[in-house]
Amino acid sequence: MINLEIPKRYAGLVDQAQGVAAQMFRPISRKYDRAEHEYPVELDTLGALLDGMNAGGEGAGVSKLSNKDAPDDGSVKNGRNLSAVLGMIELCWGDVGLALSLPRQGLGNAAIAAVANDEQLERFGGCWASMAITEPGAGSDSAAIRTRAVEDGDHYVLNGEKIYVTAGGRSDTVVVWATLDPKAGRAAIKSFVVPKGTPGMDVVRLDHKLGIRASDTATIHFTDCRVPKQNLLGSPEIDTKRSFAGAMKTFDNTRPLVAAMAIGLARASLEETRELLAQAGVEVDYAAPALQQHAAAARLLELEAEYEAARLLTLQAAWMADNNQPNSLQASMAKAKAGRVGTQVSLGCVELVGALGYSENSLLEKWARDAKILDIFEGTQQIQLLIIARRLLGKSSSELK
Repeated sequence: MINLEIPKRYAGLVDQAQGVAAQMFRPISRKYDRAEHEYPVELDTLGALLDGMNAGGEGAGVSKLSNKDAPDDGSVKNGRNLSAVLGMIELCWGDVGLALSLPRQGLGNAAIAAVANDEQLERFGGCWASMAITEPGAGSDSAAIRTRAVEDGDHYVLNGEKIYVTAGGRSDTVVVWATLDPKAGRAAIKSFVVPKGTPGMDVVRLDHKLGIRASDTATIHFTDCRVPKQNLLGSPEIDTKRSFAGAMKTFDNTRPLVAAMAIGLARASLEETRELLAQAGVEVDYAAPALQQHAAAARLLELEAEYEAARLLTLQAAWMADNNQPNSLQASMAKAKAGRVGTQVSLGCVELVGALGYSENSLLEKWARDAKILDIFEGTQQIQLLIIARRLLGKSSSELK
């Protein structure tokens, strides 16, 4: 049974991540929000520290949990998925864009850890991998991917365009989702590890964005890009019975991480707002009913309740992954709830403090801008709700669209 308290063994990790967020991220947060596309050189010194926090640097602390690692004696396991979520919450309390810019901590690393075999895990263990899924004609519906991977001898030849690739300009490797056969649908979608510098792979544009400006977001073209067969993650077989299962393992690991980002940002917004309200003479009394308190205090209590619900859902999804329990439903629930809560809380906090929340004198306005992407990438709010409905009703994607 899950214990909702933070495991004592992770107290040091949480303290380290909080120290990084408070002492390194917060002081430079506004600097790199204004200097979009300028690389945060201060982050280079964190590589070794984060590698240690993640027990070997398997990208955001997420690792593939094999059956032999799962407890079979009724005990529970608190592993790398939970530790990654706890660390990400603290880092994004500092700055989401900077957390997404940490070397060797890309979402592509989580994809490698979720799907790769043991040889690939060792070979790609030290890389910094971004993840390329979205295309101009394929956003939330990943099954609509049209980037092609055609077998040619000992290689696959990739052709297509990927947009909104987080850390796509800075990473040294990109995990590219492509289809082996468009007629085979979801079952033919595979992921390929493509190192930067591979002929035919070109970063053609860095986008300007509403938020997370410290993180670069790239458009990448693939033109007759040859990738060795051994860089295909997982099985090359097109198994229509398993359909999208292999690819979805990636989302089962990364969606709780994105939820953790939203939780960290929401907590930062709540703490800042509570302090600003106290300075204005509005104190929150946690022992008194909301209806007996100042309207601003009552509203803050509502936002805190939403935050707590999202936090617990996220911890549950990560805990289930560590204990080898299917968590697709819980991962989508956590992502849906936390993504919405991040936006709801940050905008609500801006409203509560008025002009202070709208000005650059506080980071609240920045957090409100940063929050929106957390409700969009790794599957939008609407897509998550659709996935949840399918799981609860026992419907397939063709039965419930």
